[in-house]
Amino acid sequence: MTKGNSGLAQAGSNNIYNKASSGIEIVRILVAGGAGFIGAALCEKLLGLGHAVVCVDSLQTGSAQVVDRLGAFTAFTFLHQDIAQPLDAGLVGTVEQVYNLACPASPRQYQQDPVKTIETNVIGTRNLLELARIARARFLLASTSEVYGSPQQKPQREDYWGNVNTTGPRACYDEGKRCAEALVQAYHTQHQVDTRIARIFNTYGPGMQRDDGRVVSNFVTRILDGAPIEIYGDGRQTRCFCYVDDMVEALIALMTSECVTPMNLGADREVSVVELAHLVGRVLEKPVTLRVAPALVDDPRERQPDLEKCRRVLGWQATTSLEMGLLKTAAFFARTQEHSHA
Repeated sequence: MTKGNSGLAQAGSNNIYNKASSGIEIVRILVAGGAGFIGAALCEKLLGLGHAVVCVDSLQTGSAQVVDRLGAFTAFTFLHQDIAQPLDAGLVGTVEQVYNLACPASPRQYQQDPVKTIETNVIGTRNLLELARIARARFLLASTSEVYGSPQQKPQREDYWGNVNTTGPRACYDEGKRCAEALVQAYHTQHQVDTRIARIFNTYGPGMQRDDGRVVSNFVTRILDGAPIEIYGDGRQTRCFCYVDDMVEALIALMTSECVTPMNLGADREVSVVELAHLVGRVLEKPVTLRVAPALVDDPRERQPDLEKCRRVLGWQATTSLEMGLLKTAAFFARTQEHSHA
């Protein structure tokens, strides 16, 4: 056993290039941000498929408890590392795939330290691209629907350039991801790095933090607690929500595809914020009390992905209904609430 900078144990991996019991070829994969919400689910899925996973995470918003849980897999290695700092290729070792999911994703989190958010997206992405270039590994950037800003097109297609406020409170994330995409394309063109760009739309499910500020976690936990829900503005803003297990399958499908241009990933059932609040109440069979708060600056009015490319190229679409996903998410938060009070 070795230990990362956090003191958390790392589980070593032997014979990682053998065949898994399922017959698939075992790949050694680096997941930056692997202790975060989507990253942890991705790590668990890859480990379950028999791959060896190196999780790189600063634990800024990631969870040490997640690292401990994933440590039960013998093919899991944890490296406590800020990707905006130079990566030691010797510590990382040889990898064949690199997923970059390392960045706070909710406005509450990424606005706490906007300079750090930009550094993570730009310097961190370049550090991981350098690693992929040297290792000749395939690289996937977890970009975001936020690159479209407050869109003037609906649904948003991958060839839409967006409508982004470069100096607003969300710019550290929006523009950080747009620059990260430009870096990925530059490495693909200049250094022939095999790259993928996933534009992830709203994702939810078990593993979210109660206080991350995301709309689903906020609504579910408030209703479970019997507290009123804050609706910013008129509540007519629309979003499309994809369950985390579906998103993980989409990310793996994109990584293993031959698509080198940006691709939207998500679900396309559009609901307003007010509709979502009442839907959560119906699913949980609990009353809903709404409280109006001032509208947020630069909060997009509409957000809906055009998924034609995803369906055509990957043959993938989300299969978990919003109602079922909300029920599973609520069960997760109810369990974590019980454990915190035990």
